[in-house]
Amino acid sequence: MGRIEQQSFNFEENESRDILRRLELKRPLVFFDLETTGLDFSRDRIVQFAFLRINPDRSQDEWTALVNPGMAIPADAVQVHQITDAMVADKPLFKEYAPQIFNFINHCDLCGFNIINFDVPFLQVEMERNGYSISIQSIRILDAQVIYHKNEPRNLAAAFRFYCHGEHTQAHDAMADVRATLAVLNAQLERYTDIPSEMDGLHAYCNQRDNRFVTVDRKFMWKNDEAVLSFGKHRGKSVQWLVENEKDYLLWMKNGDFSDETKKLIEQAFLGIFPQKKSENES
Repeated sequence: MGRIEQQSFNFEENESRDILRRLELKRPLVFFDLETTGLDFSRDRIVQFAFLRINPDRSQDEWTALVNPGMAIPADAVQVHQITDAMVADKPLFKEYAPQIFNFINHCDLCGFNIINFDVPFLQVEMERNGYSISIQSIRILDAQVIYHKNEPRNLAAAFRFYCHGEHTQAHDAMADVRATLAVLNAQLERYTDIPSEMDGLHAYCNQRDNRFVTVDRKFMWKNDEAVLSFGKHRGKSVQWLVENEKDYLLWMKNGDFSDETKKLIEQAFLGIFPQKKSENES
């Protein structure tokens, strides 16, 4: 197998100097993103990584690679990132990258989009599985998603300002909110001519489900076309396995503060009726 290449890129002097000019860097800051076979830290694996290291002098080092996960990539994951089994069949396993990844990010801070909730813990687990420990206690982590959500509100006043070019001055007065919503919807329909203009179509547009999940509250998700638990100590276990081995846990869920859809799924499972994923051709 050939040597794994790391790529360095040169940028124009002015462009390089302006990158993150308001941010004081005393050590490198590594932006990174992972594509994976799924969302389960313990069972799923990385299929692609990308690292962009900004050094204190603003020079940059960039490295990306496909990874053989050692398992089949579920169709749901392929739909998200378009990386297929054939594309990674002849690529190195993660264990072959781990030493170089450790060296690439060692003594660096980290940044990404939603990395606090996903990419950082996923990378930690994968690195530890291969004999390398990433201690976040000594790392400063920046998350662009957190900054985005804190600084760009997604409320009615913000929508009115964006679509209607005015200020919703009577926010939280019920009728004022209703009229503002009417104005926003009208502006949206005029602006986005490609969205449905009849009720059934617009209803479907507004209520699109994340096909990775079985239930609207996301307590169960699809894994290789099988419904599995998406949270808690039994995360990743199938509904059928839970019925056979942890019935009390399902009873706790059935009697707990969960959606009616989730409770109905559990009731059906107790009767031996398990969720079946619809094909893409089914409505």
